[in-house]
Amino acid sequence: MKKIQIGIAVIALLFIGIGISAIGKGGSPQTGLNIGNKAPELKFNSPDGKEFALSKVNKGKIVLIDFWASWCGPCRMENPNIVKTYNTYKNSKFKNAKGFTVYSVSLDKSKESWVAAIAKDKLSWEYHVSDLGYWQSQAARLYNVNSIPTNFLLDADGVILAKGLRGAALDDELKKLLK
Repeated sequence: MKKIQIGIAVIALLFIGIGISAIGKGGSPQTGLNIGNKAPELKFNSPDGKEFALSKVNKGKIVLIDFWASWCGPCRMENPNIVKTYNTYKNSKFKNAKGFTVYSVSLDKSKESWVAAIAKDKLSWEYHVSDLGYWQSQAARLYNVNSIPTNFLLDADGVILAKGLRGAALDDELKKLLK
């Protein structure tokens, strides 16, 4: 009887040890759309045809994925807040990142309207992408976007830290991440 109990205890300790070992290896978070998940990859073209992959933009920086469109009134009203936040934090040192940028995903269907809105709203960051798919945009489908503006704040490893930050909420979240 004692041998059976010792055997069971050894097996239990073995399983616990394997579990702790797996946790200690710091496995990558699963890809998904929830806070704590790795953000799904996006790879689309800018207005001038240059392809930008989110994973390349995100290397070492805090990134805001911002879904918007030129025809969206609330998006255009939010753009000054994003511009202000971008200008404030683009060169900041964060706890685990250097700098902040925006990866703008447009749900426009007209390239001309999209480009004109970027200029008019002074969206000075480099990363503007779209497949000009409107609500059928591949990026919008992948991120389950059914209303805009919508955004996702990512850490330097592409893990989702927050979602749906508007106005001062984005600034507040970035302040928490400063060194």
